Amino acid sequence: MDQTPLFEHVLEMKDTSELMVNLAYSSLLYNNKEIAQEVLVLEEAMDELYARVKREALQSAASEGEVEKAMVLLQLADSAEAIGDAAMDIADVVLRDIDPHPIVQMSLMESDTMIYMGTIAPSSSLNGTKIGEANVASETGMWILAIKRGGRWLYGPDEYRTTQGGDLLLVKGPVEAIEHFRQVLSGEERL
Repeated sequence: MDQTPLFEHVLEMKDTSELMVNLAYSSLLYNNKEIAQEVLVLEEAMDELYARVKREALQSAASEGEVEKAMVLLQLADSAEAIGDAAMDIADVVLRDIDPHPIVQMSLMESDTMIYMGTIAPSSSLNGTKIGEANVASETGMWILAIKRGGRWLYGPDEYRTTQGGDLLLVKGPVEAIEHFRQVLSGEERL
């Protein structure tokens, strides 16, 4: 049974659910509806992908008789879907203007690590540069979690990924590094 395409869809679900959690916490932390809206968009895409995975797994099990493999992939897809739904529940707090519980607010504000989203300006030294060559993490203190390009998220880009002007970056790092990173994105500072 060739599970490569089906497995890739399940892996995409896992990556998307992780991205959704990061975005949902960010939307809550910053009380940012735009970020929460991204979670909603990803949730809709996740639902479509989940339906596709279920169809393909059932078709594969029926045609090739490998029910156990299909069941394992369905369980993984179920887990990713549940994580995505939980992230949507978090983002929904922001979308509906509900104040988070004070304990949640305190724990988010006391974190040493923050998540930030920003767009690469055409004048930025990150425009047309491989992540590894720019030494983004060591030079800025920020770790690139995901890149949004052309309406599609790429989760966990490696050091060989080239960034472009207009890319929306989701990064994570120390609070004190955010301003420097913002200046690098805007082209005010160079790496």
